[in-house]
Amino acid sequence: MTKRVLVTGGAGFIGSHVADAYLARGHEVTVLDNLCHGRREYVPDGADFVELDIRDPGTADLIRERRFDVINHHAAQMDVRVSVRDPRFDASVNIDGLLNLLEAAREAQVHKFLYVSSGGVVYGEPERRPTPETAPKLPESPYGVSKLTGEQYLYYYHRVYGMEYAALRYSNVYGPRQDPHGEAGVVAIFSTRLLDREPLTVFGAGEQTRDYVFVRDVVAANLLLTDAALPGAQSLDDRGFNVGTGHETSVVQLAEVLMRASGRSVEVDHAPPRPGELQHSSLDAAKLRALGWEPRTGLQEGLSETFHWIEANTRKSAAVS
Repeated sequence: MTKRVLVTGGAGFIGSHVADAYLARGHEVTVLDNLCHGRREYVPDGADFVELDIRDPGTADLIRERRFDVINHHAAQMDVRVSVRDPRFDASVNIDGLLNLLEAAREAQVHKFLYVSSGGVVYGEPERRPTPETAPKLPESPYGVSKLTGEQYLYYYHRVYGMEYAALRYSNVYGPRQDPHGEAGVVAIFSTRLLDREPLTVFGAGEQTRDYVFVRDVVAANLLLTDAALPGAQSLDDRGFNVGTGHETSVVQLAEVLMRASGRSVEVDHAPPRPGELQHSSLDAAKLRALGWEPRTGLQEGLSETFHWIEANTRKSAAVS
């Protein structure tokens, strides 16, 4: 059945891939993005593009007018450092912006709301790894607090107004279209430096670990939860779904695998550790697996695809300039 879908942040890295997939399913897709970080060329052909901020009253008007079946909410302030420097700005985007969408969605009787949370920050430094959804929520940054607050608001709208929703707690997502600028883009940063034959910078000993999940697998999780009939939630974690591989990769290991995948080798420089950096993270996605999802892209395969996409687009940009 064709659905009317709104993808906020649909000109960004992950959101644009999600918009692509909805279109491939035959859905009517509207992409909303303020292009602060998104790129107009990532908006897929066939999608209706609206340039607006999620906090704008015009965004609420759009939802009320078009009465979407699904809202897939990827737009966010996603930089931990920005959230620490300016927590009010972080809350303005991630909380006020969400409430602008939710109130309009309630009035327009939107059938389902998919919300992007973060498994990398809402659990803090967890004792158990891979970490299940039921682990204590101990965010250590305003960004983590705002993402968790968003889940709590959605639970409220579900319990009080019957709004259907799912919260996707992403691990570290990588893949084509990833921005090499910002702390979340280590794969893109390393790939760019490999292309330039420059050393890779690793903070501390490089033993801090992350759970790297390929963007195509993340898209599959979005499609699954868009269609899944979920039981009523009795707790916050009933509608929280970890999206990760369950495998930990250290920064040093990531550099080694990426060099193998790219066929290039450079020096690895070590810089002083970053104060407050999360040391270890991996997610247990058993709940999502029980619905039929599997991360199907191995790390070397995904890194190779990502590197060669960045390489091709770097050449294209150089040819244009």
